[in-house]
Amino acid sequence: MVSTAHSGLDGGFKVPSSDPRVDILGIRISAVNMSQALGRLVRHISGGHRGYVCVTDVNALLHARRDPELRRIFNTSTMTVPDGVPLVWAGKSAGADWMGRVCGPDLMPALLKAAAEHGWASYFLGGAPRVAEEMIENFKRTIPGLKVAGYQSPPFRELTPDEETAMVREINDSGAQIVWVGLGAPKQESWMDRYRGRLTASLLVGVGGAFDMHAGRVSRAPFWMQRNGLEWAYRFSQEPRRLWKRYTRNVPVFALALCRRAPKLVESA
Repeated sequence: MVSTAHSGLDGGFKVPSSDPRVDILGIRISAVNMSQALGRLVRHISGGHRGYVCVTDVNALLHARRDPELRRIFNTSTMTVPDGVPLVWAGKSAGADWMGRVCGPDLMPALLKAAAEHGWASYFLGGAPRVAEEMIENFKRTIPGLKVAGYQSPPFRELTPDEETAMVREINDSGAQIVWVGLGAPKQESWMDRYRGRLTASLLVGVGGAFDMHAGRVSRAPFWMQRNGLEWAYRFSQEPRRLWKRYTRNVPVFALALCRRAPKLVESA
């Protein structure tokens, strides 16, 4: 049984003394809110540890449910945070009352601000040509002291061995403590798993579409929709042809699967 601390409070709920996860259909989602996630990641980097963070919604979770390799990547991460209100609801039903949504577009500026305060540099990998540059320029206007170690937009194909070696060398030589990976799920998760042993950065963070959002190329749902779990509806209205199968199929599958296998609060992986 997961223990909770008796001394600290977070949002009116007891803060867990360990790093518990919620088993949702076999995928272990970190039982955290934004404040807790940010605090743990800052401690992780400060302690000189190395690891990676997955930002997971219902679509990615169902993908991992079918794919043992992706499930392993999620379950052995430093953190796999809940990007999606349904995952938060599932966590709360399992007893993790303190859980809150931790989505990539919110986690990214929050951790970048903390990185600027600590003097940590970030490397940005992903996005279409010019996306990373536009995003970085926007962040520089809002985050004083932001340290950019470098960026690149890799080609949409497998890298040659020589290209892989050059990419790893460039990232390591940059001195980045954080590598932001915006390749989209599940490609970014596979990338982090593949290269984490060759990179010296403390943390790899897969944030998917956050690159396009912070570059200003994709608009974000109004805050009231985010707060009430309706950001999916806004995204659907923006890209109905691409997303209609995902939402009409995944939501019923997820709900039915939860009826058959209830979420469970477990110790950290």
